[in-house]
Amino acid sequence: MNNKYNPALFWFAVLNAVATFLLIGLGGLVTSHEAGMSVPDWPTSYGYNMFALPIKFWTGGAFFEHTHRLLASVVGLLTTILAVWLWLKDSRKWLHWLGIAAFLLVVAQGILGGLRVRLHLDWLGVPHGAVAQTFLVLTCALALFTSRWWQNSETEKQISVPRGLRSHVLYVTILIFVQLLIAATMRHQHAGLAIPDFPMAYGKIWPSTNPEAIANYNEHHMELNGENSITAFRVNLQMIHRLVAYLIFLGVAAAAMLARKKLGGGDELTKSAFFWLGLLALQILLGAATIWSNKAADIATLHVMVGALALLTGALWWLAAVRRTRLAE
Repeated sequence: MNNKYNPALFWFAVLNAVATFLLIGLGGLVTSHEAGMSVPDWPTSYGYNMFALPIKFWTGGAFFEHTHRLLASVVGLLTTILAVWLWLKDSRKWLHWLGIAAFLLVVAQGILGGLRVRLHLDWLGVPHGAVAQTFLVLTCALALFTSRWWQNSETEKQISVPRGLRSHVLYVTILIFVQLLIAATMRHQHAGLAIPDFPMAYGKIWPSTNPEAIANYNEHHMELNGENSITAFRVNLQMIHRLVAYLIFLGVAAAAMLARKKLGGGDELTKSAFFWLGLLALQILLGAATIWSNKAADIATLHVMVGALALLTGALWWLAAVRRTRLAE
């Protein structure tokens, strides 16, 4: 059944997607400022109704944490409205269920955030981050599916995207998701500065992690910034993060070259692939700047946001390529 383009529905889906992206950025600020437990109770805030917290409490880390909660509530409300709107006004049954999935994900995300506060379990920040990235991709996919381009593309001549290129982009996008999980583990393991130099690591390509070396790192590290002690696990975790970053960059560069070869330089997907490559270059630079700046909160948060945008670009590229190929065949 053909579905008529609904501009109001599309722009509402875009609003929800933008709010979700900003929420991830705000969540990054909460972690970067170590403000995750600044408001010690949930679903209340300092015993008050969350939406009626007196302004006198909005100071320090509580400002970031409480603002994060409020924006999360807004995203939850927007997602609920979007799910109902899709069910009532869109004729595509599969999109109805994607709207319900988005609603369930945002509920699960809120529960994970609340449990982290109530149970004082720092490791819950990792699944909390994983669900956030999944939810971002889903909300942006909903915006794509309700767009004029998606619904009117059947009437336009489409160019098929080779299966090998589509598969390559999908695999790289999955690797980016894995990388974001590694990064979330690093942030919640306080391993972001386990190695204080870049591009080398303690002056080597791969640093030693024997007990003597770890003891020496800790002696210097505590003098440097007084953070949690370094362990061999934290050093290896950051090295794996760096290695995967290089692999992703090479994968995206290959995707851009393949797109230009197979689709032509003027194709929109080729342009998007080179935009993706630019994002990865920026992401590596931000990762280096995070280390060079001793993990400055604003730079670390930009690193989180660009990482989310890189995941999103790969996911939407793949969805658009699948759509074009299906219509061209």
